[in-house]
Amino acid sequence: MERTNAIVVERAGGPQNLAWGQVDLPPPATGEVRIRHTAIGLNYIDVYYRSGVYTPPRWPYVPGLEAAGVVEALGAGVDRCAVGDHVAYATAPNGAYAERRNLAADLCVKLSPGMPAELGAAAMLKGLTAHYLVRRTFRVERGHHVLVHAAAGGVGTLVCQWAALLGAHVIGTVSTDAKAERARGFGCQEPIVTSREDFVERVRELTAGRGCDVVYDSIGKDTFDGSLACIAPRGMLVSFGQSSGVVPPFDLLRLSKTSGFVTRPSLFAYTSTRAELEAGAAELFGLLASGALRCPIEARYPLREAARAHHDLEGRRTVGATILVP
Repeated sequence: MERTNAIVVERAGGPQNLAWGQVDLPPPATGEVRIRHTAIGLNYIDVYYRSGVYTPPRWPYVPGLEAAGVVEALGAGVDRCAVGDHVAYATAPNGAYAERRNLAADLCVKLSPGMPAELGAAAMLKGLTAHYLVRRTFRVERGHHVLVHAAAGGVGTLVCQWAALLGAHVIGTVSTDAKAERARGFGCQEPIVTSREDFVERVRELTAGRGCDVVYDSIGKDTFDGSLACIAPRGMLVSFGQSSGVVPPFDLLRLSKTSGFVTRPSLFAYTSTRAELEAGAAELFGLLASGALRCPIEARYPLREAARAHHDLEGRRTVGATILVP
């Protein structure tokens, strides 16, 4: 059996638990392709698995849910891909932090000849997340007031751009003035610097007291109460991450003040069928190709240095998209 270099996590914990090693690489099974990775996406969900917020199917495991590369081999019955195709994916199961891996062909999307592999790896998970947030969980329309937390981050900049393209008034929270300028450059008309401004009060000012039609909150515990206070009558709070910690249980009666909605979606529920995956990817890659959406890669780390990348990600020293290079 062949082996491949990979990052292996033996147990839940900090970035130091990301160890360079080797794992077995069997021939691709029926319906699978073998992919030689050329770029691997870094995402906060990788931190959730590594730290134990989410539990992988087994320990030890190879982390990572997003990558792009070249198809090297086909399992029996695969007709969706051919050897030499450039593909990208953003899906469970974990396993992307490796030089090569096997994956079900139905989970892969072919990259067009003009789409760089690095962009495929950097934009697919974040971009498909932005897609379901603004197009499906809450369908953003012209005139809506939208609040985006972590507006300078990888998902945040894409959500801000997409909501602005749809005609929304986009408000965002950031931690520094530098991040405020970055968010403004990606469609956020009203960045709020939370180190010196109360975002709830500022949202009320910016919306003449009404609040926002939708709040996109990837921060979780530290912002949930404030986010709930920001929704307009019959508005929606979309809690799709927990970088500050898991949201504790709350009293449903709190929603009666606005008749508001709270949802906790995940990408994989919105790409569970091949049709949904293809439709979301087609819309995303079309906007990226036209320049209507931008997803610049701000940092690259060698795959061997995944621990340093996680350390920087959790320390809020990264902005935008970051990739790991095998």
